[in-house]
Amino acid sequence: MEWIGYIAGFCTTIAFLPQVIRTYKTRSAKDISLGMYLVFCFGVIMWLFYGFSIHSRAIILANSATIVLAGAMLIMKIIFDRREK
Repeated sequence: MEWIGYIAGFCTTIAFLPQVIRTYKTRSAKDISLGMYLVFCFGVIMWLFYGFSIHSRAIILANSATIVLAGAMLIMKIIFDRREK
């Protein structure tokens, strides 16, 4: 049943890619919620800790990739918002 976790992780992680690409290309994150990404990144880190605690590769891999993409969005949000001010 672990394969279900891999599929779910792939889908929920890859869903961030279009937003990351668009934000990078437009150099604007004004419509992105900083609060949402702060809470989301914290939640993903908690899922990552949970995955390590139960030794679930599916949870570890999916959330490792997700934190990279969500973290990139968070960094772009902070940088691009500073530039717009």
